[in-house]
Amino acid sequence: MRLESRHLVHRYVPPPSGELTTVIVVLHGRGDSPAGFAWMPSQLALPQVGYLLLQAPDPSFDGWSWYDLPPNQGPGVLRSRASIAATLDDLVAAGIPSTDLVLFGFSQGCLMAVDVGLRYPHRLGGVCGISGYVMWPERAEAEASPHARTLPWLVTAGFRDPTIRYATTEADVRMLTAAGIPIDFRGFDKDHTIDPRRELPELRSWLSDRTRR
Repeated sequence: MRLESRHLVHRYVPPPSGELTTVIVVLHGRGDSPAGFAWMPSQLALPQVGYLLLQAPDPSFDGWSWYDLPPNQGPGVLRSRASIAATLDDLVAAGIPSTDLVLFGFSQGCLMAVDVGLRYPHRLGGVCGISGYVMWPERAEAEASPHARTLPWLVTAGFRDPTIRYATTEADVRMLTAAGIPIDFRGFDKDHTIDPRRELPELRSWLSDRTRR
């Protein structure tokens, strides 16, 4: 199966087993690109998982960004929300059930994964956000789809993160859980990164659970 996005530059990595059960849609952080997550398929080693590594639309440093810096995030978030949701629609049209699609995002990508996961009108397989915050968490109760209140969520944050403070993420997650979004929130002794020793095994386990038949 050939998976494409008509809306965003992307890189597709097929499952090593040749049998596709799940697609993880990966959203990188500010100043990065799909190349920044080229390590992910081999490190997670999930045999029936394909990866669609999306590239954000705006040039930023030596990479790309999903939206402008605060306080001007709004227009970019809305535009990127539409492009990512349209990409999910493309995957469904290609024959992948929406329940076999998992959104995964880091930093700016975390914000976008949560933003789209809250509002996408079809049930996804799960949403995982790493080291990010939430745009308009106060709108979640009114804008979240019914599916958002039933699908699996994982959000992680670093106690030593100098870029997005742990307390910021924690407060946003608290607002989402108050709105009925069942987020599994985990903190790690890390800065603005993915901790390979403790966090990565937990991510692998959580994502593996999303791919089992």
